Amino acid sequence: MKTTDSPDQAPPRRRRRPRATAAAAAPAEIRLAGDATVRGVAIGPAMLVLESPAPDIDATARTDDPDHELARLAEAIERSVRQIERLRDRLAILPEDGQIEIGSLLEVYRRMLGPSRLQRGIHDRIVRDGRTAELAVREETESLAQALLSDGAASGGEDAAAAQRRAGEFREIGQRLVRNLGRTPFRSFSAVPPGTVLVAEQLRPADAALIDPSRIVAVATEEGGSTDHTAIMLRALGIPTVLAAHGLTARARDGATMVVDGTTGQVVIDPGEETLAIARRGVAEHARERQALGRLRRLPARLTSGEKLQLQANLELPAELPLVAQSGASGIGLLRTEFLFMNAETMPDEDRQAAIYAEIIGTMAGDTTTIRVVDWGGEKHSEALERAGLHQEGDTINPALGMRGLRLLLRYPAVLETQFAAILKASVAGPVRVMLPMVTVVHELREAREIYHRVARRLRRKGLPLGDSLPPLGIMVETPAAALMGDALAQEAEFLAIGTNDLTMYTLAVDRASADVASLYHPLHPAVLRLIQAVTEAALRQYRPISLCGEIAGDPRVVPLLVGLGLRSFSMTASAVPRVKKVVRALSFEDCRRLAHRVMEASDVAEVTSLIDDFATGS
Repeated sequence: MKTTDSPDQAPPRRRRRPRATAAAAAPAEIRLAGDATVRGVAIGPAMLVLESPAPDIDATARTDDPDHELARLAEAIERSVRQIERLRDRLAILPEDGQIEIGSLLEVYRRMLGPSRLQRGIHDRIVRDGRTAELAVREETESLAQALLSDGAASGGEDAAAAQRRAGEFREIGQRLVRNLGRTPFRSFSAVPPGTVLVAEQLRPADAALIDPSRIVAVATEEGGSTDHTAIMLRALGIPTVLAAHGLTARARDGATMVVDGTTGQVVIDPGEETLAIARRGVAEHARERQALGRLRRLPARLTSGEKLQLQANLELPAELPLVAQSGASGIGLLRTEFLFMNAETMPDEDRQAAIYAEIIGTMAGDTTTIRVVDWGGEKHSEALERAGLHQEGDTINPALGMRGLRLLLRYPAVLETQFAAILKASVAGPVRVMLPMVTVVHELREAREIYHRVARRLRRKGLPLGDSLPPLGIMVETPAAALMGDALAQEAEFLAIGTNDLTMYTLAVDRASADVASLYHPLHPAVLRLIQAVTEAALRQYRPISLCGEIAGDPRVVPLLVGLGLRSFSMTASAVPRVKKVVRALSFEDCRRLAHRVMEASDVAEVTSLIDDFATGS
């Protein structure tokens, strides 16, 4: 099957192999380090696939014929849409996880090419400022990307990585439009022979739709990072991957044997016999591990001492639902609803939200779905929310400490009422819980609950069969204030969920998006652990369910400590569930309790980390 991105694709530019001579000595082994992005080890011949340079854009160019430039833009948009549709057609040959993840991103691209803020901005730059189509595209996409990056850096926490990915979406569409405006061909992987290690300077996210896992055994690139969209796409394909291996394209050559270790981040060119032997064992071990994790899917997450844990999944987009099912997660512990408002020009109404929630809840087949109402604020932007009046007023020196989360929703309650109504309508499809973000004081929770019950009364008057009891209304604990007020909040909330990413940021006064202080960000800091312990004990005293969601929830090394602190419910990325379950099924509660006791006596991160590592290795 021919795998093409557009009819204008050029075959990949490949470097010529130097001629070998009979007397030539075996090349020396070359080792490079990069970002370990997709676990696994692969061995194969390298193939360098380099992309033709994008057209140069004259920053001083102006046009006196904007209609002509608008016509060129319309043609480039139409061409881009056709290319994306052809990429979608290719998804059937990919693994199911890959189809879901890549298909979701292609849908985002398709929407961006339709009537959108992006298209209006490009249009205005052509008509108002006399820009050429290429220059207008570059300036508008870069302006939107920079705005997102500034928002993410200001908000910190998990928002920074998400902002990087969203900025990449604008830049990717911008590059595609510019290439189509200049009729510059895209690269193709159709000539890649089976068993190949794909080597490139950088892969664009849409390139992932051109990768056939039956032919490409590993990917190694010069640039990129483990949190960008390309990395997410490659994880969905399950191909061992190392990104950001600097110096790779200068030293690799077509046909050279390469070892790619996506677990350690090592790339080896021309490996020696000893390295090859180790790599072959790694290939076999990874295959056995994947089979073992697959068998865990239907087994309970139960300690050897009999206690059962609840391992749930975080969900950011509905397209990820099949990944949740495949992971063996027992429900959705955190459904982020921001996707409804991103890249949207108008607010999703009550019925549209209800339909989306109901589909997700129904798919879980009786397992609980916990829906967090929209967590907005700081300097993040959504055209739909801003048109609805949900925006920050005045200047904000520190957006992370400004109007965000529940405090912002209470200022503009119409958005909250609509979302509450939609969730209540959808609750007839199955078990659901409602979660409030960024609660810091009791009266915020009380005020939100009054709105919740008022909306429920309205729906009952309209004849909606809500039953005698409403879905539980709970809170996220993301600040030291909420953790220290755990007893009071637990008396009011019907469940609690600890959000460790933001809790760490607020406790340590560290924005991990800032290079100057990122090294100080550590969720295993004793201060953070003591707050987790405090709020867990407060919830248990009030007989309230409590869970933990955040990066450490999906870390198999850290889960024994969290179990020892009294936690029994965790929500994590779907891909982490099998590995956490594997660890959990080998633990006893008494061992976890002893680990927690030792850790809580520690006074610095290094000591905590050492204790956790020793426990994991059995030393």
